[in-house]
Amino acid sequence: MEKPSMTAMVTAFARAYHALNEDPKIFDDRLARELFFDGEYEGIAAQMAQGIAFFNPERPDAPHDPEDALRWVMQKQLGPTTLSRSRYAEDAINNALKLGTKQYVILGAGWDTFAFRHPQAGVEVFEVDRPESQRDKVRRIAGLGWELHERLHFAPCDLASENLAGPLLRSGFDPGRLSFFSLLGVTYYLTPEENMRVFEAIAYIAPKGSAVAFDYADSDVFDEAKTSRRVQNMVALAKESGEPMRSGFGREALESVLDKAGLLITEHLSPAAIEKRFFAGRKDAYHAFENICYALAVVQ
Repeated sequence: MEKPSMTAMVTAFARAYHALNEDPKIFDDRLARELFFDGEYEGIAAQMAQGIAFFNPERPDAPHDPEDALRWVMQKQLGPTTLSRSRYAEDAINNALKLGTKQYVILGAGWDTFAFRHPQAGVEVFEVDRPESQRDKVRRIAGLGWELHERLHFAPCDLASENLAGPLLRSGFDPGRLSFFSLLGVTYYLTPEENMRVFEAIAYIAPKGSAVAFDYADSDVFDEAKTSRRVQNMVALAKESGEPMRSGFGREALESVLDKAGLLITEHLSPAAIEKRFFAGRKDAYHAFENICYALAVVQ
C-alpha cells in the first residue's frame, strides 16, 4: 500500500474543511473530503487542533476547545495560501478555457479534484505527480467509484529529477494545442535549478500563448528576522514532514529565470494584492500570507 504524501493530504484537508465548515467560500472543493479513508480526516483534524501550542506559542489565551483550536489553525495557518492559490489558478484556467485552451496540466497534482468537479469542461486534463503519489490517489478514486473519464490523463513524473516533457508526451499531451499549467505548492520544494528545468520544459512543450499559474516564496522566506511566526511555522512544518522548502525568489530574480526559460510574467500578486483580491471584507481570521506571491506567466 502506497503511503500518501503528507503535504498532499494536509492540503486536501484544508480544502475539505473549508468547503464543509466556512462561508463565504474562498475556494469550494466539495469533493476533497471524499478522498480520505476512514479515520484519516478526523486524525488530521485532531493533530492540528492539538498542535495549536506549536502554531501559537506566544498566546496563552489560545483556544482550548478542539473545534475552536482547529478553526484558528485553519484560518491562521493552513487555509489562507492553500485556498487562495487554488482559487487563483482555477479562475485563471476558467478564463483560459474561454480563450481557446484545450489542455490543462496540473503539476504536483496531489489530491486535486478539478477533473471530477468539471467533467464537462471540454478540456484534456493531465495530472503530473510522483508515481507513488498517483498510485495512492488512483486507489482512492477506485474505492469511491469515480469515473476515470477519457479526458483525464495521469503522467507520473518526479519534477525534482525528471524532465517534464517526456512523461507528458507519453501520456498523450499534444504540443501543438494551446495549454494551461498550474504549479501550486511546488516551487518551494524544488531547488532553483529544478524550478528552472520545469519552466524550461513548459516553454519547450507548449505553444506560444500557453500559460502557467504558480505560487512562490520570496527571497526573505528563510530569514526569521524578515518573516512572521506563521511563515516560520510553514518552513518548520515542511521540514518536519520530510519535504523541506528549498527555494525563494526575489521578483527580479524570478523574472530573469522565466525570461531565460522563455516565459513572461503577465500578472503578479504580492501579499497585499492577494489580500485585496481574496480576503477583503471577510469577518473571520483569513488573511494573505506574508512572503508568498502568485504569478501568471505566458510562453513567448
